[in-house]
Amino acid sequence: MDSSTCPVLSHASESPGKIGSSIPNKMDRTLDLESGTNHELSKPVPGMWRFPTNPDLCCIYRVPDCLREVNPKAYTPQLVLIGPLHRSLKSQALKSRGDITKAKSLGYLKTEAHKKIYLVEFAKRVEGNKVVEELKRKIKEDEDMIRASYSESTTWIDSPDFVEMIMHDSIFIIELMLRFNLKGPERIGDPLMDEPCLENTIKRDLILLENQLPYFILEKLFDPIIKILYPSETMRTLVISYFELDKKKILKKSSKFRHFTDLFRCIRVETLPEDGVGGFEHIAKMHNADKLYNRGVKFEAIEEEFSVWVKFDVETGCLKIPCFRADDDMEIELRNIMAFEQSYYPYNAYVCDYVTFLDFLIDSEKDVDLLVEKGIIKNWLGHHGAISMLVNKLGLGVMDDGSSYAKIASNVIEYYDDSCNKSRSILKRVYFSNLWRGTATITAGCILILTLIQTVTSIIDIIQK
Repeated sequence: MDSSTCPVLSHASESPGKIGSSIPNKMDRTLDLESGTNHELSKPVPGMWRFPTNPDLCCIYRVPDCLREVNPKAYTPQLVLIGPLHRSLKSQALKSRGDITKAKSLGYLKTEAHKKIYLVEFAKRVEGNKVVEELKRKIKEDEDMIRASYSESTTWIDSPDFVEMIMHDSIFIIELMLRFNLKGPERIGDPLMDEPCLENTIKRDLILLENQLPYFILEKLFDPIIKILYPSETMRTLVISYFELDKKKILKKSSKFRHFTDLFRCIRVETLPEDGVGGFEHIAKMHNADKLYNRGVKFEAIEEEFSVWVKFDVETGCLKIPCFRADDDMEIELRNIMAFEQSYYPYNAYVCDYVTFLDFLIDSEKDVDLLVEKGIIKNWLGHHGAISMLVNKLGLGVMDDGSSYAKIASNVIEYYDDSCNKSRSILKRVYFSNLWRGTATITAGCILILTLIQTVTSIIDIIQK
């Protein structure tokens, strides 16, 4: 080949820092992901995937961007940071220390300071620092398993810092729950107990998917201690009581959960039959609630709280749906459960399926009006349009790999398309839509029958004469 045909390449190879240079400059070394040399991008940083993950242990995930973008606040702690996934927010908060205009960062700093107070208070409950050091030893012992519980690599956190973080966060959780369970009506000087607003915010933060510790380490650390302090309690009963789930009595003793987000999923899935609710297929067709109602489909509320079991009686055409409490707390709870299902239970995403089914039923305020009237939706948001928007947005970003309610949807559509049901629904809607119209229809029918009888009688009299 004639050397004149590639002057640019030969020139570039001799010019460091220019495009095409074979002599890497500083920028080339930084961007060269394929090289085996050490550079800035090879250093451990937050947010990188763990590879390979351990399917038996990995259960705490970063929320996918397609879900987060719909409502970032629903996945972001407002007051307390737990575990490694939001550890970088602590650094950001420290940088803004002293700036009271940054309320969220200030809240993080106040809670971090409170963790240290709770550590001291917890030590007073037990045998002082001796027990705390023993807890630290157990965490170190299970450090690899704890790290493996997160889908993201945590190698950017040194071992001593990681153990210290898990210790502070776990002791904060147990001390918080002990104080909650033992508190009375009087104020005790602890803002997290005395101020309901802070108390509720902490509870919301503790069920966020990215804000979790693996439950196994909490149970291992504190079950022996709780049994000594309060023989009738366990870590499990303490957690269930703290989240006020003990009164529901719907979680089986045999049920296992990986963390608090999984706990809130479990109490919903427990309501389903053991053999499931049907096949797993795509919902090919489904109509909104108002349209179904006008074709004769009946709607009935299932009062069982937390249920996601939708039922349809093909004989009576009655669609039975669990109550849906529409408020901000429920949105946060459902969004985090759905994000968890998308990563951990993609083919058993029963909560996602339930929300998607509701999304099919609700297209407008008219659908919400009907479902509120039937007691299926409990409106704590105010305007019915806000509920329609809430439900429609809950399903945004959720992967449609099929639904466990596909068979139910198919049965509903089959009932909807039945010609006899269509005729009955038209008759009911046109002539018996309310008491007055029904009375008028019956009266008119009676008059028509009497007139017909009178006419027939008159004809018979004429014939006889």
